[in-house]
Amino acid sequence: MGCTFFWFALLSFFLLKENAISADKVPYIVYLGEPPLRLSGISQELQRTKVAKSHSELLGSILGTQKAAQDAIIYSYTQHINGFAAKIDKETADLTAKLPGVVSVFPSRGYQLHTTRSWEFLGLESDGNVNSNSLWSKAGYGKDTIIGNLDTGVWPESESFADDGMADVPTEWKGICDNEFDANFTCNKKLIGARYFNKGYEAFVGPLNISYQTPRDSDGHGTHTLSTAGGAFVANASVLGYGSGMAKGGSPHARVVAYKVCWPPVNGSECFDADILAAFDAAISDGVHVLSVSLGGPPVDYFQDGLAIGSFHAVSSGIKVVCSAGNLGPTAGSVSNLAPWIFTVAASTMDREFPAYVSIGNTSIKGQSLSSTSLTVGKYPIISSTDAQAANSTANDSRLCFVGSLDPAKVNGSIVICTRGINPRVEKGEVVLQAGGAGMVLINNASTGNEIIADAHVLPATHITYTDGQTLLSYLKPNSTVLGYITKPETVLNTKPAPFMAAFSSQGPNTVTPGILKPDITAPGVSVIASWTGAASPTRLAFDKRRVKFNSDSGTSMSCPHTSGVVGLLHTLYPDWTPAAIRSAIMTTASITDNQGKGILNASFVTSTPFSYGSGHVNPNAAADPGLIYDLNTTDYLNFLCSLSYSSTQLATFKPGYKCPSKPQDIKDFNYPSFAIYELNNSVTVTRTVKNVGPAGTYTATVEEPSGIQVKVEPDSLKFDAGEEKKFKVTFYAHTPSSDYVFGSITWSDGTRNVRSPVAVLTSS
Repeated sequence: MGCTFFWFALLSFFLLKENAISADKVPYIVYLGEPPLRLSGISQELQRTKVAKSHSELLGSILGTQKAAQDAIIYSYTQHINGFAAKIDKETADLTAKLPGVVSVFPSRGYQLHTTRSWEFLGLESDGNVNSNSLWSKAGYGKDTIIGNLDTGVWPESESFADDGMADVPTEWKGICDNEFDANFTCNKKLIGARYFNKGYEAFVGPLNISYQTPRDSDGHGTHTLSTAGGAFVANASVLGYGSGMAKGGSPHARVVAYKVCWPPVNGSECFDADILAAFDAAISDGVHVLSVSLGGPPVDYFQDGLAIGSFHAVSSGIKVVCSAGNLGPTAGSVSNLAPWIFTVAASTMDREFPAYVSIGNTSIKGQSLSSTSLTVGKYPIISSTDAQAANSTANDSRLCFVGSLDPAKVNGSIVICTRGINPRVEKGEVVLQAGGAGMVLINNASTGNEIIADAHVLPATHITYTDGQTLLSYLKPNSTVLGYITKPETVLNTKPAPFMAAFSSQGPNTVTPGILKPDITAPGVSVIASWTGAASPTRLAFDKRRVKFNSDSGTSMSCPHTSGVVGLLHTLYPDWTPAAIRSAIMTTASITDNQGKGILNASFVTSTPFSYGSGHVNPNAAADPGLIYDLNTTDYLNFLCSLSYSSTQLATFKPGYKCPSKPQDIKDFNYPSFAIYELNNSVTVTRTVKNVGPAGTYTATVEEPSGIQVKVEPDSLKFDAGEEKKFKVTFYAHTPSSDYVFGSITWSDGTRNVRSPVAVLTSS
């Protein structure tokens, strides 16, 4: 008996120890640059096998055997990215990082997802008519451009992906429709491919069942973003009867591809580096032209960021990569996806609203809503949620209408005022409904200001601004009953001002490389209607059993595919233009005024800055004829990385024979279409190169000087032949130091085309 117990205890000890060691193992990315060049006579498959073997040999040199390495490796990136993802402990990761040829080793970190009228608002059509000056007309609606989307997958049955009238799939497409475990998932001539990547996710959550082995979208986010970028024309689209019209993507005749890399959240993250890199590697080989990526994470060093690494290889292969700026606004320095080869998109409103009014006596306050139910005509008690606090709740929980925070006896039959923040907006309404409430008024906090969002609420509800919310609360008096009513929502167009910046849209400055201004551009990202999955409700919340074909969503996730759609059109029009050239065309032709002719405002209706909107609001038709462009290539990006102290040895893995310049380039001279000058002391001179992509002509520079800064452009006139490149210099003089950034612009004009670059300057303290 004692001997048996001893062996049982010893076995338990080793099992516990093994589990403890295993628990310390997490997925790491081992990044090795680009794969070695394939030798003549070696097939692509053999080359990939050789690269994968080199990965197990490299890791095996640390773990002791190749078998141990093969067991640890969950992905080998062997096509256009060289590296692997492996489940290892920190000690192994640190030792691997010291091996020759290793560029970087970092944990596979998690990322978060960043959501009919918008294309008319952007000028591509007018009352359903498309004129000859529209980029849609010029670019054939994006015909045969291939747009890939890294997201939650796609709902293939959506009408936005119907292939009626489309020709055969372009021969350059080399991808697949991965439906081995989901026979009902089909691709066609519109949705030409779909893949899923879940090994990185599985490494965090444990073994996955067969329901995860599909590119099918069970969330809605991926279907929404992909249809926004490249969805086909769909008549009579609406959300619960609101916003009815012709739905379509930015490049409605493009081919689209879904790369599912995001899954149900774990520890606040839905998408992981290991899967994202695998998707980039596949997309490059598949032959996509544009990649739309509506996800991101906190800013980190570029070689510790799987999205930055994957997008670098994609851009080096000529693919245009568009990413969302993030939803952590209005905090300064919150913008993500900062690499200069990424096109980073902020979010703003459009000129469509879904007003629903809350009325008290003779006062009527406008909000927005997509509520599917309405109140019976009458008067209802209006109460603050804090006055309905449940006995076991806190004042803050009840203010935010958390689950279980409201007392049904105090709520019954009333319209309850809840404050925006932390828990989902629609969930607050469900809390009120479950407590017996008749309706909800959602009020903003100070930081969200005037940004109000039309949600598909589960009860009669409206969302009002911070100022209006404070006004409404002021009507509530102790020991008195206030009666009111919420009207049924309606659809209203041509609202003003529009656009204005969404409060959630992440803002600059760039916290990794302050000399690169981010975000780059803004596009519609509030209450955007697009296709939806059949597997989830419009709110994605478990209690909501409704299903819709189209849904309204908000976020930089929605503004990103708007820009991707425009990029797709420009790719069709100018297939030989580099990713940087297309980005430049969009940035330098962007608008910084709203539909009242005034500067774009933020959500508190204060004039915003380039740290909110970048170069401005996307203007597709103007981007088709930009005049001058600021171009960049792979060598320029490698020189940029050299200026950040990466070594020639590291960077030679990207381009054989590459060496950093003997004198590193100053980041201020990087040929970006914007100017970010920080720690300016006395004066600094920077250089740019512009290429004429229009007719021969003369361009003259005009300057809007930042406050306290003198700006001199030399020469201030440039005469171009068609296709000619010329350099110019800009000197910034600090006359009046400031404790914060100041803003201006430099514009080159030939009298027809205006090539505008934003300027941000911070003087040294």
